[in-house]
Amino acid sequence: MPRLLPLTVLALLLAVVVSRPATADHHGGDAASAHAMEDETGFVPLFDGESIDDWVQRGGTAEYRVEQGEMGGEIVGKAVPKTPNSFLCTPRDYGDFELRLEFQVDPRLNSGVMFRAQSRDDYRDGRVHGYQSEIDPSDRAWTAGIYDEARRGWINDLKENDAARDAFRPEGWNDVRIRCVGPHIRTWLNGVPAAELLDDTDASGFIGLQVHGIKGSEAPDPPMEVRWRNLRIKELAPKRPNPVEDAK
Repeated sequence: MPRLLPLTVLALLLAVVVSRPATADHHGGDAASAHAMEDETGFVPLFDGESIDDWVQRGGTAEYRVEQGEMGGEIVGKAVPKTPNSFLCTPRDYGDFELRLEFQVDPRLNSGVMFRAQSRDDYRDGRVHGYQSEIDPSDRAWTAGIYDEARRGWINDLKENDAARDAFRPEGWNDVRIRCVGPHIRTWLNGVPAAELLDDTDASGFIGLQVHGIKGSEAPDPPMEVRWRNLRIKELAPKRPNPVEDAK
């Protein structure tokens, strides 16, 4: 016979469930809460919440700064006229990893997160190029699709992924996950699978926060900005070949 809980215990459990508050913020939903139950073991901050002095700016001259928001430090990228795409880059490279972060973007501004990115003197005078998880607030809504910056263009858009396109929060904070293991690359937007591909063009490279170049010669009013927060990364051991499993 199954063990039954006393009515008093059941009443207490019910009270806890009913009284638990919904998690939401004034931007239309707390992206961090969407993945609160995910395992964060092994993740370390990519940004300390205070300073970007050890990051490296490449490309254009967009303005980057740090501001303190409701949930801690935020990196803010501000678009400026008469400059190409700008990238705030990590000082070191990463190979196999999972990157988690949140962003909020002006609806007028295109942006993205570079990963396994490159900047070499022998390629277009050092122009930043490589994989980019798109931030696309346009009606097309290809955020978390994968674009090959300054090289091949789109390599995995979201034309056939309505669920990921609908997951974008135009006026709120969005949660993005990027996972790279060998040639296997995957992204998620607010917990929804977005892009997935096998591509071995670059096995490692830096991570960069993009502010897209804008048209016109005058600074827009109000300014066009994109914000990132809660950046953390977990480096993963590369998968070793298994002849027995591979032969199956």
